[in-house]
Amino acid sequence: MEAEVPMNRFAFPLVAVSLLWPLSVGATQQGQQALRGWKTADSCAKQAQTAYPDFSSDSNAKRDAKLKECLNANGLPPRAPLAQPPSR
Repeated sequence: MEAEVPMNRFAFPLVAVSLLWPLSVGATQQGQQALRGWKTADSCAKQAQTAYPDFSSDSNAKRDAKLKECLNANGLPPRAPLAQPPSR
């Protein structure tokens, strides 16, 4: 009689992890890229606010232009404009 070879109970989890590992690494890289983009965009906003700290209409326009310039220089999409309050 031949002896039965016991099935390795760790075989299936090992195969599953080895097949899913590349997917999780890719998602992590995409997440890290998104975080770097957000961090750069926040840095651009901070630089623009530091350069034009006043809230006059002239400073607001210059700050927005500086922010757009920085985002464009870093290959980031422009930020959506804030909703303007309704006029009375």
